[in-house]
Amino acid sequence: MASKNSCACHGVVVTLASCLLLVAAAVSVLAAYVAVGRVWSPAGAGAGHHHSLSPAWVPSPSSRHAHHARELVNRRVQVGRMEAGLVQARASIRRASRTRNCTPDDGGGFIPRGAVYRDAYAFHQSYIEMEKRFKVWTYREGEPPVVQKGGAAFAGNDGIEGHLIAELDSSGGGGRHRARHPGEAHAFFLPISVASIAGYVYRRDMIDFWDPQLRLVAGYVDGLAAMYPFWNRSRGADHFLVSCHQWAPILSAAKAELRGNAIRVMCDADMSDGFDPATDVALPPVVAGARATPPQGRVASERTVLAFFAAGGGGGGAVREALLARWEGRDDRVVVYGRLPAGVDHGELMRRARFCLCPCGGGEGAAAASRRVVEAITAGCVPVLVAAAAGDDGSYSPPFSDVLDWARFSVAVPAERVGEIKDILGGVSDRRYGVLRRRVLRVRRHFRLNRPPAKRFDVVNMVIHSIWLRRLNLSLPY
Repeated sequence: MASKNSCACHGVVVTLASCLLLVAAAVSVLAAYVAVGRVWSPAGAGAGHHHSLSPAWVPSPSSRHAHHARELVNRRVQVGRMEAGLVQARASIRRASRTRNCTPDDGGGFIPRGAVYRDAYAFHQSYIEMEKRFKVWTYREGEPPVVQKGGAAFAGNDGIEGHLIAELDSSGGGGRHRARHPGEAHAFFLPISVASIAGYVYRRDMIDFWDPQLRLVAGYVDGLAAMYPFWNRSRGADHFLVSCHQWAPILSAAKAELRGNAIRVMCDADMSDGFDPATDVALPPVVAGARATPPQGRVASERTVLAFFAAGGGGGGAVREALLARWEGRDDRVVVYGRLPAGVDHGELMRRARFCLCPCGGGEGAAAASRRVVEAITAGCVPVLVAAAAGDDGSYSPPFSDVLDWARFSVAVPAERVGEIKDILGGVSDRRYGVLRRRVLRVRRHFRLNRPPAKRFDVVNMVIHSIWLRRLNLSLPY
């Protein structure tokens, strides 16, 4: 990963509290970074089937939305007050971390505690500040297929997108974070629908299907930039998009500022594809059935399968292929399938297993890895991240690494030691396994989808908190 002149919020780099300390010291130089197009220092058209790039669903300064946009821009912008509030939020988080005490929380219920958190006090205080302060403006311009409207159209694995959008809008859930007008917004949501754009443009016989999609995305952002001042004043650093589609990293490259400055909330958290944990957010792809409260699963003594993995067919990366080559059909304790046999229940096997294998990298795809991790945690199964070495193809950034210490409730196995999995996992004592599983059950609330409405500390609000952290760590000179 490229070096950052920043307080990278990725928990592996620095703790949340340390990150905020660095922000306070860097305020005086951030203007220079914004001026050159990136807040944190970063590391051709072809023939084919093309669609018009200026249809009614791409915003235009001369469209019917222009008058409404000018009215919104003319409303009082309380930037000084917002930035002062962020300064106070940073100070309160640092104080909570230092004193190991938080502001009294009138939300009731769950309080983050324990070793699964990098800094439970800083996280809790940050979450309280988010609930109190964070406001998001969603651009209303545009129509499908370029933009996505609410959560009703999303189902299955990609349903997390719609649930998140609904929670940021008063039409779905409490609308706690919905800004009344853009002048009070800390962040701006670009409701670009990568999945809809891909489905609209793609044809089997196309020679070049990337260029039309890239131009649609670029045209949409350019249209908003012409109507509003918000994109240009921060070079996109306080804007974010949300997508669980595998093409999201590619289409976000439609504009250099969209890829380099904006917060990209994506299921594909693969650093070899350009995912930057300092500015991007890993979106857990919640699977069908995870919306309801999952069963506890069997107790440790009834989990007779040491480790389980099912590939589900289709192509995969080098790590997955190595796992299949070594273990598929070869052991009754390390149960590995390329494709589940008829009548075998995937969820039941996960609930019978002590460990669930989650191959990451080597071309496997971070979205697939993240999905398996979420499934394992939901089933109360300790996830085993079988990962390519850092810097190899497919370095995976797990969700919520800003606040969760993954080493405390998961097991990491280097890809080159796939053949030793049985010995490695068999060497985990019953006592150690019990600790790991209790911690998995503790973090499970953070991966649970509750709608309607979202509940405190659930997966939707954890994603919003991840966006909040990245905005909190910006001091924009506008």
